[in-house]
Amino acid sequence: MFGVAALTVLSAAANGGSMFLGDDLIPYLVLALGAALFVGNVAAMVRPRRADEGGQPVRAPARRAVPLALVGFVAALWALATLLAG
Repeated sequence: MFGVAALTVLSAAANGGSMFLGDDLIPYLVLALGAALFVGNVAAMVRPRRADEGGQPVRAPARRAVPLALVGFVAALWALATLLAG
């Protein structure tokens, strides 16, 4: 089922039709995923989840969350620059 939709989009592009979101589909997807990665990791560090049975809140490990947030920020920034440049 998914393959049929992909072939329809590809054949529309090959025949001169317009693709979904034009030629900027990949930068939009990278922008969305990068921003989600950044916001999710920052939110996990700022607002820890609730602890079980009245204990201390559990924070996300900074050794993992900070590099992932930076990767998301760079990806979102790069995609935004790509979209604004072209």
